[in-house]
Amino acid sequence: MDTQFATPQWVHDAVFYQIFPDRFASSIQVEKPANLEDWNAPPTPHGFKGGDLMGVVEHLDYLQDLGITAIYFTPIFQSASNHRYHTHDYFKVDPLLGGDKAFQTLLKEAHRRNIRIVLDGVFNHASRGFFQFNHILECGKQSPYLDWFKIHGFPLNAYEGKPRYECWWSIAALPTFNHANPQVRKFIMDVGRYWIEQGIDGWRLDVPFEIKESGFWEEFRNVIKSVNPDAYITGEIPWDARPWLQGDQFDGVMNYLFTYALWSFFGGEHLQEDLVGHWRGHGPEFFVKDAPSFARQITSLLNLYPLPAVQAQMNLLDSHDTARFLSLVGRRKEALRLAALVMFTYPGAPTIYYGDEIGMEGGKDPDCRRGFPWNSSQWDLELRNYFKSLIEIRKKHPALRDGEWEILEAQDQWLAYARKQGKDYLVVLVNNSPRTQTIELRIQQSVLEGKRFKNL
Repeated sequence: MDTQFATPQWVHDAVFYQIFPDRFASSIQVEKPANLEDWNAPPTPHGFKGGDLMGVVEHLDYLQDLGITAIYFTPIFQSASNHRYHTHDYFKVDPLLGGDKAFQTLLKEAHRRNIRIVLDGVFNHASRGFFQFNHILECGKQSPYLDWFKIHGFPLNAYEGKPRYECWWSIAALPTFNHANPQVRKFIMDVGRYWIEQGIDGWRLDVPFEIKESGFWEEFRNVIKSVNPDAYITGEIPWDARPWLQGDQFDGVMNYLFTYALWSFFGGEHLQEDLVGHWRGHGPEFFVKDAPSFARQITSLLNLYPLPAVQAQMNLLDSHDTARFLSLVGRRKEALRLAALVMFTYPGAPTIYYGDEIGMEGGKDPDCRRGFPWNSSQWDLELRNYFKSLIEIRKKHPALRDGEWEILEAQDQWLAYARKQGKDYLVVLVNNSPRTQTIELRIQQSVLEGKRFKNL
């Protein structure tokens, strides 16, 4: 491990809010084509609802009131997909989102409120519309950009038949970069540097495990940190992330192993296996049945990574790639409240997927990407106030951010744990059963001394 490994303090203190730009908010300031889906209709794989960045600007007060200090956006660059993982131009904000002008307004207004901005970097693959790949489509074997991708023959079969080039999950629309090409590598580094220079506060990296070229992510870290040492680098790693968290690549990851433990423990017999799907295979040991196994697994996760990475994990209940937490646990809001309590009192940065705080539901993609209902009569205001109170408690207590952790006791469906930093000492009790529990705890603050994360 890099002995100089440090992660940004602002991330330790952060409360993230994940926004899917096409679905959060739409502004009349951004002119759009007419063929848009109804905002409240069920989302479709290819439909656009017209959310944009000025819509986010107009609702920053909502996020500030909730207590949000950082926003992670799924991709915002020019693209021909509603999720924008099919990148056309890495140096331009999509015009449907308001373009570069709207983004600069967003940066200015967010930073004025001390809200950080983290963008999604899709650097494993591009799209058929990406200039260099489109050049190959037009020019064939004569294109100078042939070695930007891994071409196996012509015709490319980019629209019909089996693609004759490497692409992500065999999806013809997503040609995979040839990262061994120095020009490709430089291009991606230049993109990373450019947006940090424009003022963003970090990158979330899409499927970074797909890029296996030696030294690639080490170089990316050096480039980003040379521009802004306080920039955040996190990756989408849905399993054990130790290779990426040794101080030379990422600061943290989307902490899906923690998420699986939350789903399974608080979902219990109500967990919707059809919505869990393939996620179970990424960390089966984190799908737990009772409080002792839950306590054991989430504590083992704290000891899995170096402390700076633990403090900079992006902890989440769900995301744009999973079903919504409420739907996963059988629409049981008591389970959501308990899971949120644990997330906000656990080491790492809690992350709210837009709308979870008001009780939004949703199944697998694209249903988990519904339009945010801005009519507050459709909100669970009590739930939103609960999330707001958790954020306030976390901000008030340093122990909940950088403090030590210890499981005090765990039996059946209840557990108790402590967080401590200096004189700030908190005990959290969680009862994951419908029955009232009467417990007796003997608490000695000294038991936390000596080891930072202690289990039973």
